[in-house]
Amino acid sequence: MEELKEWHVVDLLKTTADFFAAKEVDEPRISAELLLGHVLSQSRIQLYLHHDRPVYQEELERFRGLCRQRLQGRPVQYITGEQYFYGLRFTVDERVLIPRPETELLVEHAFACLGLTERGGATEATLLDIGTGSGCIAVTMAKLCPSLKVVAVDCSLDALAVARLNATMHGVASRVTFVHADLFDGEFAARLPIVSYDLIVSNPPYIPRAEWEKLQREVRQYEPETALTPPDGKECYKALAALAPSLLVPGGKLCVELHADAAAAVREHMAVHGFKGITVLKDYSGLDRIMSGSIP
Repeated sequence: MEELKEWHVVDLLKTTADFFAAKEVDEPRISAELLLGHVLSQSRIQLYLHHDRPVYQEELERFRGLCRQRLQGRPVQYITGEQYFYGLRFTVDERVLIPRPETELLVEHAFACLGLTERGGATEATLLDIGTGSGCIAVTMAKLCPSLKVVAVDCSLDALAVARLNATMHGVASRVTFVHADLFDGEFAARLPIVSYDLIVSNPPYIPRAEWEKLQREVRQYEPETALTPPDGKECYKALAALAPSLLVPGGKLCVELHADAAAAVREHMAVHGFKGITVLKDYSGLDRIMSGSIP
């Protein structure tokens, strides 16, 4: 009987990363590290600190099962069921969009819009998160600023179920009110538990339908299409710019994440509806990513 090969962390990582690369898996090394770390309950740094740790047969079989899913194109975050956002761990699955690093800029700017220059603070304010998805924005802001009153809205009951899980996990379920409502429904405002807000934030679907086929295969195959792409990419911005003035207190702000090519159009929509002091922030790649404006 052939003796089973003994694997150690460092060898298994290298072999798996090389195999993923040969199969043209996106981010082969990171994929291998995250999947093995999930099996061994270790961070990526811990894997290298314990690089000579043996990987036992049961662990190896679990790891191989996860690798087979990755080879089929399933995102690592859905395989492991988690994604870190703003330093916090969030539960994610195919019911919600995977939080991206760019959206952390939206949270950072949202805090600045509330007059907070760093995480936390005692500012009492009301926040409306439209299209909450996994709840990453609403939950993060509620956790880091306990005095915030947060309302998080989504048109997907499945997404709201995930967002509630994350609110519970981070101990803010009692301070975030989740609402099932559609931005394009004429009764949207009537469904909200608070009449007016100091800040409205949104990371809406903004990938134009024409760009859908250009996205990564794993995005098209696994992530919820309705969370990514309306027909021309700008419908949500138009609706937000039209609705927000009636929901904001005087001086209140709307803060949105942008498609890189949409800044001019979104600025025009906001200006038409009375927003002043409209600003655009760029992301780490130098692309227009965050826009905000206030109602006098």
